[in-house]
Amino acid sequence: MKTIFALATAAIMAAGIAYAAPTTRAGGTYGTKGSAKARAAAAAAEDEAPSGKDAKITIDQFPKTGRQSTMSAPSLSGGSIIGRCYTKPRSWIVMETKYTTYAKWQEQLTFTWHVLLETKSATENKGNKEGLAPYSYFTTSVTYQNIPQGSHAASVCLHPSYLERYGEPKAIGIVITNRNGDILNGDTESEIKGIEPHSKFWEDPKIMDAKQNGEPMIERRQGLQDRSKTIWALVNPNDYEQVVQ
Repeated sequence: MKTIFALATAAIMAAGIAYAAPTTRAGGTYGTKGSAKARAAAAAAEDEAPSGKDAKITIDQFPKTGRQSTMSAPSLSGGSIIGRCYTKPRSWIVMETKYTTYAKWQEQLTFTWHVLLETKSATENKGNKEGLAPYSYFTTSVTYQNIPQGSHAASVCLHPSYLERYGEPKAIGIVITNRNGDILNGDTESEIKGIEPHSKFWEDPKIMDAKQNGEPMIERRQGLQDRSKTIWALVNPNDYEQVVQ
């Protein structure tokens, strides 16, 4: 199947859309931790910054696309009158990022997520028998507060029914902002041809409003949730800071 974004590739490349590439990205490989030299430089820059100014944020591990972002949820047996409704395991879409802060405290950090699911990779909708759009777009923002200096994690999830019906995440974008709305860092990972690394695909109408045979190629949907609102809140809770309610 030819990708729907082939026509947009040239336009994106020509525009050179890019923003705040992670300082810890090494050798073009996501998920590679920054070098000690890079961390020392970031820390030194913060020491020289005016009092009260937010420090740089480095992304140490970016969320994985495709099946690598799916996991079976932890479960607790017993305690149910009706028993189990599903006898086979169901996988969630769990997107996680690891980041480092260098200021002694960060008042607030907001992570805005942009995710594209590819329908043809759905686990229970093979052949797209419903006639859904080829891609589904989800976005949400999560704000953490009182973030101490050091390594932390941020994560959002989609219930198993989204994986079963709408497919796996094939493009993921994150923008990290401070309480004033200043962009501190961000990046994009994609398996979709036409969505370039570091591009803000969610702001490009050539991608988001693309059509095939007169029908939208992307359907905007809701359902992306912060990890703390799901069963995953019980896993490694100390890695995640307090979410602003």
